[in-house]
Amino acid sequence: MVNELRERARSVSDSARVAIALNILTEEGLPHFHRLIAENLGSRTFWNNWNNLWTAEEDRHGNVLRDYVRDSRLLSFSVLERLQFQYLRSGFNPDWGGDPYKIFVYTTCQEKATQISHLNTGKLAAQEEPLLNSITQRISQDEARHFAFYMSIFKEILVRDPNQALLSACSILPSIDMPGISIINFNEYADVVRRSGIYGPRDYKRIVEQLISIWNIEVLQNLNDLGRKAQDKIMAIPARLEKVADYIESRATAKSFRFDVVFGRILQLA
Repeated sequence: MVNELRERARSVSDSARVAIALNILTEEGLPHFHRLIAENLGSRTFWNNWNNLWTAEEDRHGNVLRDYVRDSRLLSFSVLERLQFQYLRSGFNPDWGGDPYKIFVYTTCQEKATQISHLNTGKLAAQEEPLLNSITQRISQDEARHFAFYMSIFKEILVRDPNQALLSACSILPSIDMPGISIINFNEYADVVRRSGIYGPRDYKRIVEQLISIWNIEVLQNLNDLGRKAQDKIMAIPARLEKVADYIESRATAKSFRFDVVFGRILQLA
């Protein structure tokens, strides 16, 4: 059975392998995220129960992907382990300034982005390796539930404290640092993922547009001056993100990539 798995895995494209490597490393950054939720929401409050549950659910994602990669030999396992060690050692320390509202905006965006990334990675490999597609779809479904939770929490915050909530959202929504930003050569991984149609700036623009709609940001009333200014700034974000996406795509030319975790093979992408 393992031999059959390895035979199927040989046909998985190197672009999909790069995406899987990035997804594994991101999922295995779990210690950072558990710490950040505890720091920003408290480790002696009812949020601690959520943090533990969320951590337990997320832990399975990294485990199943790592087990798959080990058994299928999809990636260089020794390189992957060194990358993970470096990533955990480097840390992940976004500047949220002790604002708990910001963590809900960030996690809403990040969970949706992760959902999209897993979903599209699986689709890219589906024809060659249906098991990998099945794994990533299940993970994507978990991320969708986490997205719905964080999104709903912030929607309620907007009802109760709209002015401060908008200020917090205005700080986070223009651009989020993905959890794996401290991974060695993260920008190269992200560029392959974008060029492969898995996740990129236009996906993030759609996330922001979706949240503006779900959170009813455009029609919020009874705001003070700071709240109205934040509201206007948030409404202008999609247009700015569209320009960013246009700029990146207009400047992109064919490029070659090399990743040790994909056995040092050369990827040539348009």
